[in-house]
Amino acid sequence: MPLHHSTPLIQSTAMQSELGVPVWLKLESAQPCASFKLRGMGLAAERAVADGAAQLISSSGGNAGYAVAWAGKSLGVPVTVVVPTTTGPRMRRLIEATGAQVHICGDAWDEAHAAATQLAEESKGSLLHPFDHPDIWEGNSTLIDEVQQAGLVPNRVVVAVGGGGLLCGVLEGMRNAGWAHVPVLAVETTGAASFAAALDAGTPVTLPEITSLARTLGAKRVCSRALAMTHVHPVQSAVVTDGAAVRACSRFLDDHRVLVEPSCGAALSTVYDRHPHLTVASGPVLVIVCGGAAVTRSQLEQWLRDHGPSQPG
Repeated sequence: MPLHHSTPLIQSTAMQSELGVPVWLKLESAQPCASFKLRGMGLAAERAVADGAAQLISSSGGNAGYAVAWAGKSLGVPVTVVVPTTTGPRMRRLIEATGAQVHICGDAWDEAHAAATQLAEESKGSLLHPFDHPDIWEGNSTLIDEVQQAGLVPNRVVVAVGGGGLLCGVLEGMRNAGWAHVPVLAVETTGAASFAAALDAGTPVTLPEITSLARTLGAKRVCSRALAMTHVHPVQSAVVTDGAAVRACSRFLDDHRVLVEPSCGAALSTVYDRHPHLTVASGPVLVIVCGGAAVTRSQLEQWLRDHGPSQPG
């Protein structure tokens, strides 16, 4: 039995009024650990334990670590998560509340992952990559399975991109559903746009640093699979400002009573701000509401004060 839940698929009248076509929301924020991450990390954890893993080790900016910690608790195996210094105390507390251990190393996810890799080698634990592994993509693809089973065939799909695990899973699910012709809009924030940089260069490149507020999009280098998939599926890139992302979080909270992180707000902003790749849609737009546990109402209010007053990006 999978560890993730089947999440709601709802139509947004508020967002439809922006684009003039139906807008459907896949609410991954409704997962037990508040993000889509439980799909891929849960499957990877189940398979690792089935293969004999006695300990699970992962690296994370927050949400993936929370998901593997949740999975480990459900499966009855100890978990260690290595996070960078940018992972806030709230997320560290959530991970630790599952019984997992949290180690802090480095100023970005990439450095935390190097430490997790070394820890796994030394402890003989099973290392679960948070986004660059077929198990992750397969697990994440199940959200598209659920959309197909509901009978929706979108004209466009909108998804946030960090390391690329969600994008790869969405594209895999769309191929399985026979939607290989449906364009995907892959959204990042300025200062964390490793996918856009890879598209421009024609190869994955490493960003010098992550400067975006959307820290859970903060992989300096997108996985090569994400770029490779653009050669077989129409994928368009959008890069939005932190301000646009947090304003979208605020509007979404008002419209749907759901609190999400700026990484998720980045994707939502392309609808609220009528991104040109979406205004040409001739049918339903599906937005993956990826969620995120590392946000509170007071944080969102502070982000709005710091980043929200300027014009949409």
